[in-house]
Amino acid sequence: AAVLLIGIVSILGINGIRQGIDFAGGTLLELHFDPAVKVEDIRSQLGRVPVGDAEIDLSKSEIKQFGSENDILIRVSESGAGTEVADGIMGVLKAGFTNSIEEMEWIRRQEKVGPKIGSELSNAAVRAVLVALALILIYMAWRFHRFLYGIAAVVALFHDVLITLGLLSLFDIEITLAVVAALLAIVGYSLNDTIVVFDRIRENLHTARRQGFDGTVNQSINECLSRTLITSATTLMAVLVLMIFGGEVNRDFTITLMIGVVVGTYSSVFVASPVLYLGQQRAAAKEAD
Repeated sequence: AAVLLIGIVSILGINGIRQGIDFAGGTLLELHFDPAVKVEDIRSQLGRVPVGDAEIDLSKSEIKQFGSENDILIRVSESGAGTEVADGIMGVLKAGFTNSIEEMEWIRRQEKVGPKIGSELSNAAVRAVLVALALILIYMAWRFHRFLYGIAAVVALFHDVLITLGLLSLFDIEITLAVVAALLAIVGYSLNDTIVVFDRIRENLHTARRQGFDGTVNQSINECLSRTLITSATTLMAVLVLMIFGGEVNRDFTITLMIGVVVGTYSSVFVASPVLYLGQQRAAAKEAD
């Protein structure tokens, strides 16, 4: 609960959700210099960048080392970007750092997204997550023949996504398409864990009819706990390897997955099952009345 509260405060009041180029729009360049050049020198060169018939000051744009000291990441918001901004930046840097540039290798990555496309991608990402949650609700209700199971699963998944977004906001990690893909992977992973626990609860309800619902839930959790922890540990090992050897490009994706695996493991046991129990108690109380 404390982590959830901290995440919500970070989203609403501290950092907010930092959108990447995919959603906010703008221009991104990843450039390689050999020998390395200082960020301050690049910033001074970008004080006057020719864009069309005018010159704009891009010295206050985000400029930082990316991975190694030879790689530089330049990010320009859409408000200061035009269709020729990337060409203008590269032209200025070519003229200023001729000795550090190899023509065929210095441009490692170039992205340019307009504000309209960014807005469309942002809306599509939100719709993808909401549609996934709605389909999961329907599937769980069909599989377990009770709508309550679907509600409990979706509450746990919503908890996972919200905590993950909150921690990403707290750590100032930007939301890109790769992060959205990681969030959807988290939803699938957490759902799988939840289904395993719910399946065991359903089986035990048939085999231990004399035991109360709360006892059946506790028994089922205990029976699945070792499997859940082992699966999570092996998944975290694989993600950790990807984080170590995947490079800076995959860093945000792997961090999101690591947070999601931990949170998803917790929620399948300590969120989904209690919500199911509380829902069952409420339904039983209504029947008694």
